[in-house]
Amino acid sequence: MYELKTKETDNNVIEFIENVESVKKREDAYRLLDIFTEVTGYMAKMWGPSIIGFGKYHYKYKTGHEGDAPLVGFSPRKAKISLYFAPGDTKREELLKNFGKHTTGKACVYINKVADIDVDVLKELIQQSILFLEETYKEH
Repeated sequence: MYELKTKETDNNVIEFIENVESVKKREDAYRLLDIFTEVTGYMAKMWGPSIIGFGKYHYKYKTGHEGDAPLVGFSPRKAKISLYFAPGDTKREELLKNFGKHTTGKACVYINKVADIDVDVLKELIQQSILFLEETYKEH
């Protein structure tokens, strides 16, 4: 049976941020913590060793694979800051056009620093991701 690596933990979010090596990344992590908390209304929780997540939803794929994941989140990684939004949301692509300097992966949007992005668009991305997930997984 496949075991999920990214599970909610009781690890301390502030302690995690305090251990981020780069002072600039640490400052950005605190800024993102404030933004995500304000927009979502959820307390930050650690997911796995390095993802700061907000809220939670239960997903189930057609394959039968299921689990829990944060609605949105971020991780101040060494190379870039990863922002986690809902995969598969077509409105995300539209919002990203005005987001600022970034690259994307399947569920991640990568930024170098908060100063590179439009914070108002970030707030819209957070809200849209939560709306999309609540709509997509409302039966759970």
